[in-house]
Amino acid sequence: MAAEPRRTESGLPIEPVYGPETLAGFDAASRLGTPGQYPFTRGVYPTMYTGKPWTMRQYAGFGTAAESNARYKQLIANGTMGLSVAFDLPTQMGYDSDAAISHGEVGKVGVAVDSVEDMNVLFGGIPLGEVSTSMTINAPGSLLLLLYQLVGEAQGVPSNRLTGTIQNDVLKEYIARGTYIFPPKPSLRLIADVFQYCRAEIPKWNTISISGYHMAEAGANPAQEIAFTLANGIEYVRTAVAAGMDVDDFAPRLSFFFVSRTTLLEEVAKFRAARRIWARVMKEEFGAKNPKSQMLRFHTQTAGVQLTAQQPEVNLVRVSVQALAAVLGGTQSLHTNSFDEAIALPTEKSARLALRTQQVLAFETDITATVDPFAGSYVVEAMTDELEAAALELMAKVEDMGGAVAAIEQGYQKSEIERTAYRIQQEQDSGTRTVVGVNRFQLAAEEPYEPLRVDPAIEAQQAERLARLRADRDSSAVDRSLTLLRKAAEGTDNVLYPMKEALAARATVGEVCDALRGVWGTYVPVDRF
Repeated sequence: MAAEPRRTESGLPIEPVYGPETLAGFDAASRLGTPGQYPFTRGVYPTMYTGKPWTMRQYAGFGTAAESNARYKQLIANGTMGLSVAFDLPTQMGYDSDAAISHGEVGKVGVAVDSVEDMNVLFGGIPLGEVSTSMTINAPGSLLLLLYQLVGEAQGVPSNRLTGTIQNDVLKEYIARGTYIFPPKPSLRLIADVFQYCRAEIPKWNTISISGYHMAEAGANPAQEIAFTLANGIEYVRTAVAAGMDVDDFAPRLSFFFVSRTTLLEEVAKFRAARRIWARVMKEEFGAKNPKSQMLRFHTQTAGVQLTAQQPEVNLVRVSVQALAAVLGGTQSLHTNSFDEAIALPTEKSARLALRTQQVLAFETDITATVDPFAGSYVVEAMTDELEAAALELMAKVEDMGGAVAAIEQGYQKSEIERTAYRIQQEQDSGTRTVVGVNRFQLAAEEPYEPLRVDPAIEAQQAERLARLRADRDSSAVDRSLTLLRKAAEGTDNVLYPMKEALAARATVGEVCDALRGVWGTYVPVDRF
């Protein structure tokens, strides 16, 4: 009896040998094209890394704005090419550090930002006209973008010189992550307002980073990751078009965010399939004429969910393989996780080692010498086609339900991801899926490791800063600006203009979000699993 073939993470069979017959009838001209040309299977730029490497980012943020600022300066000194900001949970959920619901979470998984004063400290001494900054913030993404713009103005940097990205992808929050605030309809309206605002005010800013990473961390397999991410992207494009925007006016500033796992071949195929699907969607469904509107540009982060607290040094190997997969797949920027992140926030040394991993790949290997090294590989081309077909099938199911928002409201994506996560956990528990150091090759006793810890006194310090802020500011100006914000939210005006006025008057993140909560309400999830 023949053994069952090994399968990819997406459940597709992997053959022991691939040959020319695998690609019989394969039309390289239409399926591959050339690098930098439609359908962008081989990469979005003609030269890719042969001219310069990808942007090396390190995701960082913890404790106070001053502590995070010091870490950013260390990363810049170590050679990072772009900043990537992690915010704490209260900030992500639109609450101030002194709110009762924030207790115990201030500064824990990212930096606490309550007002423009914190933002000024966070980027103090960092010239915003010279760095590119990515901010992982979603429901209140518009607020943090405006705070960043206000800091730039204080530095004398024209807004048309600011470059970076806000994640701003709330649909995946409903699916996999949970840091949503408002219901889907007003959340999409807010995202459309960001598109319009940035086109007029911050034209070089990437207005959204449509994320599959968090769905993958929740358990989505590669086919689900790209299918549900691209379905969300389609929903955002439809929202902007329905708001009266021409697709070529905003689509060139769309970007994506994916995970990179240790299953290198499937990950390379995943990135190539995603580019091809998105190019065709933008050209054929939305009629995008600008090639930049058809490009799927993406940031990648190595897979945090695959890191282990057991034998954490082994994570250095995992991250190296994951980073290699991202680069071979054609990423535009990359964050490499630190080996100790399954234990605590990264130390300065572990963050530096993570960056050095990227630098070794870029400057000591030959993978940057040629564009798309896997092009024409029997196995990778076959996997690309199979993943494309599997993703399109899932996207069709989402469409049959009425699109991404309708499917979210029915709990479809969330339940599918949860089923996959449950299966993976069962495989790990039974030992049919090997996790080195966890269910095979264990040590009798783990070596001690001293993690970085966040000082719990930060919460009290932030509360004191907020008290001083509220005592020193012009309260009547804050009240007037919040009233104008509520009026805009009740109507159809772009809410970012009164929002910026409120933040400039030193209204807090929590106060601005509370004003919008009062008009739009909050989201209550549906659970089908």
